[in-house]
Amino acid sequence: MFTDLQAAHAWIDLQASPRDHQEHQAAQPIPRESGWRRVERGPNAAIEDITISRWEDVRDGSSHEATTPENNYFVGIALKTTRAKLTRDRQIIFDGTMPAGTLYVSAPSTPLRAQFQAPCAFLHFHIRADQFPAQSPVTDGLGDLVLLRDPLAAELAKALIEHGDAADRQFVRCIGQTLAMHLTRLEPPRARVNALPKWRLRRVEQHIADHFDRSISLSELASVAGLSRMHFAAQFRAATGYRPREYLLNHRIEHAKTLLATTGRPLAEIALAVGFSTQAHFSTVFKRISGQSPARWRLASNGERCEIEPLPRHRPAADRDWIASAAA
Repeated sequence: MFTDLQAAHAWIDLQASPRDHQEHQAAQPIPRESGWRRVERGPNAAIEDITISRWEDVRDGSSHEATTPENNYFVGIALKTTRAKLTRDRQIIFDGTMPAGTLYVSAPSTPLRAQFQAPCAFLHFHIRADQFPAQSPVTDGLGDLVLLRDPLAAELAKALIEHGDAADRQFVRCIGQTLAMHLTRLEPPRARVNALPKWRLRRVEQHIADHFDRSISLSELASVAGLSRMHFAAQFRAATGYRPREYLLNHRIEHAKTLLATTGRPLAEIALAVGFSTQAHFSTVFKRISGQSPARWRLASNGERCEIEPLPRHRPAADRDWIASAAA
């Protein structure tokens, strides 16, 4: 839900000229990008060692290219689930479902092409290389790194989004430094597991989408993928960042959010509609994944829409299915 300060900014944007709007964006601690990875800077703005910006695109498909500056690392954290394909030159770095909370890193002087097949929202961190510990061997592995489930990165992004325009530059810089330190302490997996092939993953995702309102066992999903339970579970987690059970629960909660936001159906009825046997279990899982009870989430969602709807042509609506699902 917008704070009073954020609502005031939205009103100011309506009255300001395009130039005033650009200067206002550049002055914000977390400016919105005018283009993918493109941050507008004021004429007298100093180049900072850590810059954080926000990128949103409501289109069902888009394509972008950018090269990371020679002295910077680029880090993206997904605020909502999307489908993406990341490539460098002719090498495919990632291709598939990118859950909310996904973190990916591009090393200095590295070109990256991104194709999104669904609406997307990201926080982008532009971090100078000297913000990482000197002579750290871990930074050698940061290029083309994609982590589909990073709880700490999800929490850092959540903190920034919750503060919004009220965040000061010192707070933003502290979050960026924490992320840089976190990246250097990541431990590579001891044993590499091949990700579930895309065609198998899509069959499983479609099966879950068609039958999430009933009980689905691990054996059933493994059978859909054509693998043993053990191999399926490991490969599914490598492809999505989620255990099959976690993925199913997140899918149910995302569908429940749609029903909460667009209908007045009772919570008990929504719980049954998305596959939970009791309202109590539904509420417990919903709060664990989203950070709020279903009733509170519905109130916040309805209030958010009321504040945003009078200004649809001037300020995009805030995402309702943002990063909380990645912090489970």
